Amino acid sequence: MVEISASMVKDLRERSGAAMMDCKKALVEAQGDFEKAFEWLRQKGVAVAQKKAARSASEGLVVAQVSADGKAGAIIEINCETDFVARNPEFVELAKQVSDLALSSKVQSPEALLEQKMGQAKLSDFLTEKVAKTGENIILRRLSVLDLKAGSGVIGLYVHALGGKMGALVELATNKPGSTEELNALGKDIAMHIVSAKPSYVSREEIDSEVIENERRIESGKADLADKKPEMRDKIIQGRVDKLLAERCLLDQPFVKDPNQTVGQFLKSKGQSLGVEIKPVRFALYILGEIQAETQEVLAAQA
Repeated sequence: MVEISASMVKDLRERSGAAMMDCKKALVEAQGDFEKAFEWLRQKGVAVAQKKAARSASEGLVVAQVSADGKAGAIIEINCETDFVARNPEFVELAKQVSDLALSSKVQSPEALLEQKMGQAKLSDFLTEKVAKTGENIILRRLSVLDLKAGSGVIGLYVHALGGKMGALVELATNKPGSTEELNALGKDIAMHIVSAKPSYVSREEIDSEVIENERRIESGKADLADKKPEMRDKIIQGRVDKLLAERCLLDQPFVKDPNQTVGQFLKSKGQSLGVEIKPVRFALYILGEIQAETQEVLAAQA
C-alpha cells in the first residue's frame, strides 16, 4: 500500500478545496496518484471543477495599461510581502511605472522586462533599490502584452476597483475600422465581464479534445448515473459536459450586463449596430496570487 504523506493531503486540499479526510481517502483510493485522486473527489462532488491549480499568499497589485490609440495593452502582477506595502502610494506608483515599461517595450516575459531600462538602470536593479527601501521582497511575477499590430480593433481593459486585485485585457478584432469611442467602451465591458465570469477559453474550438474527454470520464463516473439506462446516461453526460464547457468559454457565457444573451450574441448584435464584425481573439485574466489551470497568457506570447 502506498504511503500517503501529510504534504500530499495538503497539496490535494489546496487544489480541490475538499476536506482533509476526503483528500486522504481520495489518495488512498487512487494509490497515491494525485490526478486520479482529484478526479475521484470531483466524481464524488467534493471538489470544485474550476478550482485553480495553486494559490499563493503573496500580496501586491494587478496593474494594466492600454496605449493611447487602443491598439496595445499590458497587464502585470507585481508582488510584495504585506498588504500594508501594497497599499502604499509609492508601491502603487512603482507598479504603474512597471506596467508602463511593459507596454512601451512589448516584451513577453518578466525575465525580459527585468532587463529593460528604467531610467538609467535595468528594471531588476531598480527593483533591488526598492526592496532595500521598503524592507520587503518585490517580485515581478507575470505579464502579458496584447498588440493588434496592423489589424483593426481595440484592446479592452478592466481592473477591479477593489485594491487592484483582479484585472483583464481582451483583444477585440474587427473586419474594418469602427467608432473608436464605442469600441473602447465595448472593450472595457468585455474585459469587465472576463473579470466577473472568469472564462478559461474564448470559444469551444480552443479546447483540447483530451480536456473534453477527461470531463466526460469524470461525469460518467458519478454515482447518480449508475442506475441509468445507457442511452439516458449518454444524454445526461453530454448535457453536463456541454454545460461545463459553456461555463468556461467566453462566447458562451451569459453577458454580465445582460444575462438574457451570451457574450457571442451580444457582440454580434453590437457589431451589427456599429457596422462591423467583432471577434474576441484572446484575453489575459489576472487574479492576484492565483495560477490558473487554463490561462490565456500563453496566447499573448504566441502572437
